[in-house]
Amino acid sequence: MNLELNNKYALVCGSTAGIGKATAIALANEGTILTLIARNEEKLKATIEGLPQQHKHNFIVADFSNPDELEEKISTFIKQNHGFHILINNTGGPPGGPIFDATLEEFEHAFTQHLKCNHVLVQTLVPFMKEQGFGRIINVISTSVKQPLDGLGVSNTIRGAVANWSKTLANELGQFGITVNNVLPGATATERLSQIIKNKASKTGQSVEEASDAMKNTVPAKRFAQPEETADAITFLASERASYINGINLPVDGGRTKSL
Repeated sequence: MNLELNNKYALVCGSTAGIGKATAIALANEGTILTLIARNEEKLKATIEGLPQQHKHNFIVADFSNPDELEEKISTFIKQNHGFHILINNTGGPPGGPIFDATLEEFEHAFTQHLKCNHVLVQTLVPFMKEQGFGRIINVISTSVKQPLDGLGVSNTIRGAVANWSKTLANELGQFGITVNNVLPGATATERLSQIIKNKASKTGQSVEEASDAMKNTVPAKRFAQPEETADAITFLASERASYINGINLPVDGGRTKSL
């Protein structure tokens, strides 16, 4: 299947590790011209060097705790270079813990990193997408959008807000050839999952291996996803072939989510 992504411009957030990095590689393999964005310049450079080099890829160093600075950097890049056909919103999840114990600062920080920065990026990138008559906005969220996850109180709350923001945006932008979709990863073999498993083992008295196996047993597939499997779903949604898929929440979770 020809995804028709060659020479499309994509901005990939959180692209130096995990699902974000796997998505950058998958898009680059399809001929997409990438701009990566993350906080660590050295990791960004290393990721760029590992991409297929049929195009010249760029990066932007930015911290998602500062929406104003993010908007300034993206706007400057667009003025000096080009706009983007594709936006992959992907930011590391908030720390775990019961929602009752969460502080207001934790909610505010997560809201800024996830919803406010997503919104800044969309407002900055959509004018170019409208001009092109083509746009893909894909938000990497969590299956907690469909089924809240124990011990992830702040994450459950903020992810739900992002999902509703996204659905509303899909309704508004569909007329311009711009689709807005959410990909909901389940348990995926990333550094974040490793930390969640270690925390669970510490609280339950299980070994890390026992805690890992218990989590795998909640998945019909009886294993964790690889980041590349989620990246493949994101890449398809970014393509011309997905032009009539809009406003959905797509779990990539091996069947773990119990709701339809």
